Amino acid sequence: MVMTGVTPDFEFGAENLVMGVDEAGRGPLAGPVVAAAVVLGARIPAGLDDSKKLSAKRRATLDEQIRATCGWAVAVIEPPEIDRLNIFMATMHAMTDCVGILAGQLGADPHEVLIDGNLTPQGRCAGWRWRARAIVGGDGIEPAISAASIVAKEWRDRLMIAAAAQHPLYGWEKNKGYGTREHMDALRDHGPSPLHRRSFAPVAQATLL
Repeated sequence: MVMTGVTPDFEFGAENLVMGVDEAGRGPLAGPVVAAAVVLGARIPAGLDDSKKLSAKRRATLDEQIRATCGWAVAVIEPPEIDRLNIFMATMHAMTDCVGILAGQLGADPHEVLIDGNLTPQGRCAGWRWRARAIVGGDGIEPAISAASIVAKEWRDRLMIAAAAQHPLYGWEKNKGYGTREHMDALRDHGPSPLHRRSFAPVAQATLL
C-alpha cells in the first residue's frame, strides 16, 4: 500500500530535487514496516529532528505540518510480505515504492535521495533508478530525512493503534509491536496473531510452545 500527498500549491525545484527517506518498524515482532519519502516545501516546519528524540505530542504536530506543506509518500509492507522477502529487503522495497510514487506525483525524478542509515536500495531493488546517498544518523541532521522519519513513525503508530483494537491481547497501542515483556508474555500465552512476523525468531518459537 502506498499513500501520497501533494497539495496543489506545493512548489519545489525540479532541477535540484532532493528527497529524504526513512523507515519505521524494522525491529518489531508484529505489524508492517513503513517507509516515507519527503520533499520539503518552501515553508519548512520548525524543529525537525529524529522522530525518536521528539515527544509524542511534538511529533504529531510536526507530522501534520509536514503533510500539509511538503510533498510526501508512504509505503507499507505487511507481515506476510516481510516474511517472504525478509525484513531488510521489505524495507528496501518500501523505500523504492514511496520514492517512485512521489516522483510520479511530482512529475520529476529526484536529483538525489538521502536515506537514513548505511545502505540504500541501489543495486538491491530492480525498481530503484535514482542517485542515492546513505547517511548514518541522517534523521537527526538532514531536515528532509527528519521529516520522513516523523511521517513514517506517526503513520506506523496509527496503524498499530488501529490493529490493537482488533487484536487487544498484545498491548500494541503501547508497545507498537515491539518485543516488550507484556508483548512476549501474551505471545507465549496466546500464540501469534495474523499480524505477527512468523519469520522472526520469538514468533517462530512461540508457535512451537
